[in-house]
Amino acid sequence: MFLPVFIFIVVIVLASIRQINEYERGVLYTTGRYMGLLQPGWRLVIPIFQTMKKVDIRTKAVDVPKQETITKDNVSCKMNAVFYYKIADASRSVNEVENVNWAVSQLAQTTMRRVVGEVSLDELLSNRESVAGEILRSIDDPTDQWGIDVEAVELKDIELPETMVRTMAKQAEAEREKRATIINSEGEVLAAENLKRAAEMMSQTPGALHLRTLNSINDISSDQSNTIVFGLPMEVLRAIEGFKNQST
Repeated sequence: MFLPVFIFIVVIVLASIRQINEYERGVLYTTGRYMGLLQPGWRLVIPIFQTMKKVDIRTKAVDVPKQETITKDNVSCKMNAVFYYKIADASRSVNEVENVNWAVSQLAQTTMRRVVGEVSLDELLSNRESVAGEILRSIDDPTDQWGIDVEAVELKDIELPETMVRTMAKQAEAEREKRATIINSEGEVLAAENLKRAAEMMSQTPGALHLRTLNSINDISSDQSNTIVFGLPMEVLRAIEGFKNQST
């Protein structure tokens, strides 16, 4: 008589055992009422009267599909992002929201479109980290009520219209040409200043012009095919003119 009762009790106990892994928490209900959280290990859940829902508390990644957004300066672009979050309060993630993954994904999409609409295209492209930070702050407050902790937001791809890509390429090319022109003009100014200083030093130093002339002749005389037209310095012409006047 006791054997069937013992077997029945053993079967009930075995059927009541639930295993909760280290990365999980168990949300326990008794006759439909929330009773508390169950920690990792083997736990007894009485059939019929009690139910338990396991909640994974590991960090999850939500890949937000590509969204059609319009920036503050009315430029249409497509962009997607990835959100990293984890469940900080397992009971609230079950009791406060029906499907936490779907809710976080939908909130991320709407928040991303709203934040992008508040910045210009240049700000979006040059300050992606600040834009992602603003999206993170906007999502973190509502999800706190669901027991969710949003850890990070990363903007993945920003797809611009083909016409805008061509316009930006032309703008970048014009900017590079502008910088090249400025650098070239600055170099010419420095070269002109150096030539001016060299001319002033040579004019103030006796014999410097003769040495420069001889040096130039030496440089160009190495090539036999060159034809040299040699102009005498003014000092030589004045000297010849002085000898001529003395002879007369």
